[in-house]
Amino acid sequence: MYAEAVPVARHALSRISHLLDIVEASGRAEALLSARLSEDMWPCRGQLASATGFVLRATLPLAGREVPVVTLDSDLAALRRKVTEAAALLDGLDAADFAGAAQREVAHRAGFADLRQSGADYLRLFAFPNLWFHVAMAYAVLRAEGVEIGKEDYDGQHRYRKGFRF
Repeated sequence: MYAEAVPVARHALSRISHLLDIVEASGRAEALLSARLSEDMWPCRGQLASATGFVLRATLPLAGREVPVVTLDSDLAALRRKVTEAAALLDGLDAADFAGAAQREVAHRAGFADLRQSGADYLRLFAFPNLWFHVAMAYAVLRAEGVEIGKEDYDGQHRYRKGFRF
């Protein structure tokens, strides 16, 4: 499970950090971090903080470790600190920490639901989908606010010529 969880979590942190770089370079960081897709959704800052929290929620329970609370009300500097702290926690994990993780029961809350899942189901069906949901929502907020970003900024894999749009 280490090989399945930690590299993906590291990649997600790199994408969160990249989005923070874009926010900072915009010259309107506070406005972008406060922007929302809808009034009943978290602002971009909350989406990025939650995504960072899900990096930890996806990995630490599988390693038998407690997940620290990640607050959602953050400025740019605090969001960068959260990413740095999450990366340091990931660096402290090794494959031995994940022995038996696929079968280990993970008890957690999903909204108002109390769930119990095997480590494998928890990672694949809950933690990673939620992690990428919050990264995608932050990306969508930035796009909706007119920031010039594309799919390569989201996943770090795609490459398109400048100005290309679907």
